[in-house]
Amino acid sequence: MTYRNFINGKGVVSDSGKTFSSLNPADESVVGHFQASTRADVRHAIASAHSAFSSWRDTPAPLRAKYLWKMRDLLIKNKEKLACLIVLEMGKVIAEARGDVQEAIDVFEYMAGEGRRLFGHTTPSELYNKFAMTVRLPIGVVGLITPWNFPIAIPAWKTAAALICGNTVVWKPSSDTPLCAVEFTKLIEETGLPYGVFNMVTGSGWEVGDEIIRHQMIRGISFTGSRETGEHILRNAGVKRIGLEMGGKNAIIVMDDSDIDLAVDGVVWGAFGTTGQRCTAASRVIVHEKIKGAFEKKLLSRAKNLKIGEGIHHDIGPLINSKAVEKSARYVQIGIDEGAKLLCGGKSLNINGKGFFFQPTIFTDCRHDMRICQDEIFGPLVSIISVKGFDEAIRVANSVSYGLSSAIYTSDMNKAFRAVNEIEAGLTYINSSTIGSEVHLPFGGVKGTGNGAREAGIHGIDEFSEIKTVYFDYSGKLQRATIDD
Repeated sequence: MTYRNFINGKGVVSDSGKTFSSLNPADESVVGHFQASTRADVRHAIASAHSAFSSWRDTPAPLRAKYLWKMRDLLIKNKEKLACLIVLEMGKVIAEARGDVQEAIDVFEYMAGEGRRLFGHTTPSELYNKFAMTVRLPIGVVGLITPWNFPIAIPAWKTAAALICGNTVVWKPSSDTPLCAVEFTKLIEETGLPYGVFNMVTGSGWEVGDEIIRHQMIRGISFTGSRETGEHILRNAGVKRIGLEMGGKNAIIVMDDSDIDLAVDGVVWGAFGTTGQRCTAASRVIVHEKIKGAFEKKLLSRAKNLKIGEGIHHDIGPLINSKAVEKSARYVQIGIDEGAKLLCGGKSLNINGKGFFFQPTIFTDCRHDMRICQDEIFGPLVSIISVKGFDEAIRVANSVSYGLSSAIYTSDMNKAFRAVNEIEAGLTYINSSTIGSEVHLPFGGVKGTGNGAREAGIHGIDEFSEIKTVYFDYSGKLQRATIDD
């Protein structure tokens, strides 16, 4: 089946007359054909969003919230259908796919509530008979560029916040999960959202994405994806509100006073959940030398017992495409060449001659400066680094250019609180894994992970709104602030 773009409330065929295919990563079958859109298609979507903006901006926020509540209800109604679609097109195991949709449900619910808040603040003026306050206003037309690994949740994070603030949207979804994007868009349409407020255009990053980035009528951009693309956005977007989330190289610290079994549970989930294809994946484990042997033995046993296959009946699903398999295999060889010891895995798999599968892979005896310990791999590869104590563990955790998520397993709360203060990351988990966020709390990182923007929670509102300062002078005379009379 061939699917269309969604522009100004209608399904639209691309000017290019061309399509591209999306594949099931478990068996390489075609799940659908999608518009290979042009810059002209993007400009059409932007014009539509621009025309709709003034009316949507002037719609009271509590009324805008009603559309978000409707979207939440539709997501609940279609949860299992969407979860199965995620398994089909992206490859997640079914439990994780249901969680993907649940995040979308939760964020639409949360942001709908913000429709009755969108707080500014009041503050005293330095002058007599003068009132000072701030209000939130929408940015305008915003461009959303989203990845494939959370094909429902991440678009929901961005869309819900953008809409409740009064912005209109042009969305470019990943070309690896366009069917998920189409189905998400169908639910948006079903809410009755006014035409032009939400638009979706499929196609390549170099054409569709780049036009969104460069177009002067786009006032804000929210991007989740690779550092390379994020840096391209910063170089080429001009003066726009830009929010970037660009990945991580996350560490779990396991101290000698930790519950080893609990730590192993956390590492298995953090390293191999979503087949390692999360920006919050735990690709480094920093282990105290006193417990390294015991920890490795337990982790190795767990990893070897994970069942690999399609996502409905297995523990680990496929990687997203053949390039991801090639990248994981390349980093296995890099690790071996650098002198790391391969404990298990390291090979690609086919099931009945099809699919993009890769074994859960564990390296040990790693140095913190090895490429497998520095580069984001986005596959089921984890590196174990031995340390002599807490201070060294913190130094190793901070030795990468990313700073998204982190975790420490310890029974010493002094070490736990020090970790909170000293680890350079946007998130720190105590006695829990590096993955799993809650929509009422901010999400984002530091250093090379992003530019300081946060999604979800009240800070998700900050990404999609402008603050205006307002003064009311009721003195009846000219008063000059900041003038020393």
